[in-house]
Amino acid sequence: MKILMIEDNESVCSMVEMFFLKEGIEGEFINDGLKGYQRYKDGEWDLLIVDWMLPNMDGVTICRKIREQDKDIPIIMLTAKDSESDQVLGLEMGADDYVTKPFSPLALMARIKAVSRRTRGVQKNNEENRNHYLETQMFKISKETREVLLNGEHITNLTPKEFDLLYYFIEHPRQVFSREQLLERVWGYQYYGDERTVDVHIKRLRTKIGTAKQPFLHTVWGVGYKFDESVVEDEA
Repeated sequence: MKILMIEDNESVCSMVEMFFLKEGIEGEFINDGLKGYQRYKDGEWDLLIVDWMLPNMDGVTICRKIREQDKDIPIIMLTAKDSESDQVLGLEMGADDYVTKPFSPLALMARIKAVSRRTRGVQKNNEENRNHYLETQMFKISKETREVLLNGEHITNLTPKEFDLLYYFIEHPRQVFSREQLLERVWGYQYYGDERTVDVHIKRLRTKIGTAKQPFLHTVWGVGYKFDESVVEDEA
């Protein structure tokens, strides 16, 4: 695996580099946002790790610019910002996942492995299920083309992780999943104390595909979430 890490804290880079060597990962570390973005364009990478706060070009801008060129390369964002609005912004700009500083290198490695497994799985499914669409009464969704149609209209503003989450729900209609289950099955890692990432994605998906009357992603109080195309009935 070949990973580009754009991070201006040299001690963080040194720590991560030790774990990369242990895992047999080829890592390259750039301490400047603009230089890191240029290096991304000049090389071929399996995954990117991008810090939010960087000199000369911030991580959110890097994510946005990369997603204009490549919809599929996995991006993990490192951030000291932990508010929901900051997380939404990073995810909206195209990050697949985020890790809040300070972080455990073991947790970061678990995220890297999970994202890599997901990417390989998508590629394998694309080869095995070429031109295959998963269809419901209202949705038509393809893993190969990453297309989503709702009542025949294309939904084009989903981030990669929002697409993965929606696809998983559509694969399992009306089945209720806890946040921990969704983290494990969609993100690919065990619960590390950050269930909020699921809530953020659910909230964003509802605004993009649903309405108050028909949210598609329903909260099952005390349990989790489920996909259901039925309309919410008015209370008497």
